[in-house]
Amino acid sequence: MVKGFSDNEVKNDAVIKESKKEKKGLAAFLKGKKFTYTLPGKKQINIFGSIVLSLNLILILLVILYLKNQEFREFLFNVGR
Repeated sequence: MVKGFSDNEVKNDAVIKESKKEKKGLAAFLKGKKFTYTLPGKKQINIFGSIVLSLNLILILLVILYLKNQEFREFLFNVGR
């Protein structure tokens, strides 16, 4: 027995073609527009990397401060009310 599609299948190509023609909403708006993606430069990569690393470092310091300092924990509890 051969694997694959049989000859007796119902073909629904007409339904698929009709749905491709009807573009609505954002797809219709962007139909004629062409967008190109450019990779970020080395300077931009360094800036974003520095921001991410510094925010992670601040988060780690705040977690350590929360776990070690009871006054800071109470301050956050009161601010969160």
